Amino acid sequence: MTLSHTHTLRSGAAAWLRPWQPDDDVDALTSLIHAAYAPHAARGLRYWGSHQSADDTRKRLASGLAWGVWVNGALAGTITLRGPQPASDVPLYRESDVWSLTQFCIAPGHQGSGLGRWVHDRVAEVARLEGARKLALDTSEDAHGLISMYEAWGYGVVGHCDWRPLTNYRSVLMAKTLHPRA
Repeated sequence: MTLSHTHTLRSGAAAWLRPWQPDDDVDALTSLIHAAYAPHAARGLRYWGSHQSADDTRKRLASGLAWGVWVNGALAGTITLRGPQPASDVPLYRESDVWSLTQFCIAPGHQGSGLGRWVHDRVAEVARLEGARKLALDTSEDAHGLISMYEAWGYGVVGHCDWRPLTNYRSVLMAKTLHPRA
């Protein structure tokens, strides 16, 4: 399923979400990801996004359905939606009706604008239409602001997973139920 959607932010800026294309600028996206994760890195959290290479970005984009986010024509974020992952080390991610989010970030200048929630909700709808009954993600158990944000979006902590040595922290595993349309 493809998705291309526009939205007007509270600031009046025009946002556009569309599938990532092979000719989109992966180097620019990698720099944006580094910038988005920089505050976490400054707190000592070694998120993969804080140091990944452009090749890593490409691999992560290819791991699912990937989108880019633009605001007034400038790259402003990304998100990748993964279907069930039968080979995952995380039992929840192996479940046939669980889809998950990865490499989700919004450029620092747009954080707090509602852009991330809008992107999330559009992609959650894609997951629901593809048959997902749950949407899951993981983040550092020390990322209290992110955990609170996801809880406000309807997620709950359902367990833990550990990506060390790729990261330097234990992660909370979070999930939310996607209800069928009436």
